[in-house]
Amino acid sequence: QVQLVESGGDLVQPGGSLRLSCAASGSIFSVFTMGWYRQAPGNQRELVARISSGGLANYADSVKGRFTISRDNVKKIVYLQMNSLKPEDTAVYYCNRFGSGVYPWGQGTQVTVSS
Repeated sequence: QVQLVESGGDLVQPGGSLRLSCAASGSIFSVFTMGWYRQAPGNQRELVARISSGGLANYADSVKGRFTISRDNVKKIVYLQMNSLKPEDTAVYYCNRFGSGVYPWGQGTQVTVSS
């Protein structure tokens, strides 16, 4: 059974930075495209960024140029570096496989951007 554990969320001021981590266990992690998703109160969960097994990254327009997704296939960790944070980035952030075969969702990590 795959488990996903997200961490790194915090309260940060606008313009600040955070680095999120997602540790995966129990799966052949390296062959799958992984994604970071977020869900703000009252909104549906949305894809923020994804990264292929070979490291090719794609981003939602709302975070392009500010967020960077990366992965360590040996450690089975996916990272999300978030810079120039805005209040509208406030949400619970989750990681999971992109596309079919989604794993059980983890607990997520709360990111709050506020002064």
